[in-house]
Amino acid sequence: MAVKNGDFVWFNGDYVPWDAAKIHVASHVIHYGTCVFEGIRCYATEDGPAVFRLPEHVDRLFNSAKIYRMADELKWTREEFVEIILETIRKNCHKACYIRPLFVRGYASLGVNPFPCPVEGYVLTQEWGDYLGKEAVEHGASVKISTWQRFAPNTLPAMAKAGANYMNSQLINMEAKLDGYDEGIALDVAGYISEGSGENIFVIRNKKIYTPPLGSSVLPGITRNSIIDLIRDLTQAGRALEGYVLEEHIIPREMLYIADEIFFCGTAAEITPIRQVDKMDIGTGTRGPATKILQDEFRAVMASKAADRHGWLTFV
Repeated sequence: MAVKNGDFVWFNGDYVPWDAAKIHVASHVIHYGTCVFEGIRCYATEDGPAVFRLPEHVDRLFNSAKIYRMADELKWTREEFVEIILETIRKNCHKACYIRPLFVRGYASLGVNPFPCPVEGYVLTQEWGDYLGKEAVEHGASVKISTWQRFAPNTLPAMAKAGANYMNSQLINMEAKLDGYDEGIALDVAGYISEGSGENIFVIRNKKIYTPPLGSSVLPGITRNSIIDLIRDLTQAGRALEGYVLEEHIIPREMLYIADEIFFCGTAAEITPIRQVDKMDIGTGTRGPATKILQDEFRAVMASKAADRHGWLTFV
């Protein structure tokens, strides 16, 4: 995946050149992972650049900061941070980009206690393409069930998008790559399907569309929520998925092997079909028809070629 960095990074109220956006090696975040962040996409639409569900992403960022007791130290309101992100896109002259806002604990002391360490804010942007590659988007990814589980309840908060959580994601992703797969799927502590290393998951069987509930240690994905809205739209009478039913339900591992279709979703992955799990073909072994319908509808909204019925786009 080719990447082009933005020229400037927003840091605590200033814009600094990309190469000058640095933190000290003693920063708390380096030693203890004290970081909360978001991944957001800005799309090139027929009406100009537009950010996908920007207020919802900022809300989740601030909620993650609250869970990790960082929110009281933030110097910006949610509304101000929305404008900061838009201005960073403008300053970098992007038509489309990936956006990474984050709050981290800087340096004051080396102890585990984070409270003495200041909370610092950053927004960076990059131009990039398909996360799992164009081939996967069109024909499907090959995945494996990871030997690494998602964390148990009351260990790390799955509802927070925190940097430390992604050490678990790295283990899942590295194992999959080294074993020759595109991605891994993690089980929860009870052995049910949770999510990919950085994606939520949907499973289709006999016109029922399943996705794991939040209790299965899944991040409350904003793209996941959007796909749920799209499915509800498209299952109405006369629409392309009429007759399909959506259920948030625990999913046993073996259901993946006999599914008609499976797909990942997320800011980076968007909607990416899964063609194989543990070297077993899913359905026909390529992208299924319901997945393509959802991909086409999602892309049409993101390009302003279909009505933005849910008000997802914030124009830059």
